[in-house]
Amino acid sequence: MGKAYLSLGSNLDAAEHLRGAIAALRERFGEVVLSPVYRTRAVGFVGADFYNSAAIVDSELEPQALNDWLHALEDRHGRVRTGPRYGDRTLDIDIVLYDDRLLEGPGNLRIPRPELKHAFVLRPLADIAPDLVVPGDGRTLAELWRAHPDHDQAAVVADIGG
Repeated sequence: MGKAYLSLGSNLDAAEHLRGAIAALRERFGEVVLSPVYRTRAVGFVGADFYNSAAIVDSELEPQALNDWLHALEDRHGRVRTGPRYGDRTLDIDIVLYDDRLLEGPGNLRIPRPELKHAFVLRPLADIAPDLVVPGDGRTLAELWRAHPDHDQAAVVADIGG
């Protein structure tokens, strides 16, 4: 059994897609630890604001198998992968951390996920796992968040209902 730390985001029918993703995570993995949902500006393109959250699940799946399962969940929510790297998304779920593993591939699988540097990934994870030490870095999520340039910016918490 491994502990996976996930980043969830959507900016197209965001509340609906995040509720659906959370329900699917609970159905597949049981208990899910969830952060608040934050409303954040799109990064890397001009688009609608995102709703971002983080989740912790216990999984018997190895990281690649979990990544495949998450991609299938995104696909069920209408995720389009043919557009630009940075663009509107119905659902985006990434494995940011998995236990104390360091992985480079196969494919796009990177653990820790490079997007951990973004506030929209780091803030929610620091909310639910502040004392977790990031492999390869040695600092906790709380330490990384306190050092982040956006740390003192006000957060907008979104209510997704359900």
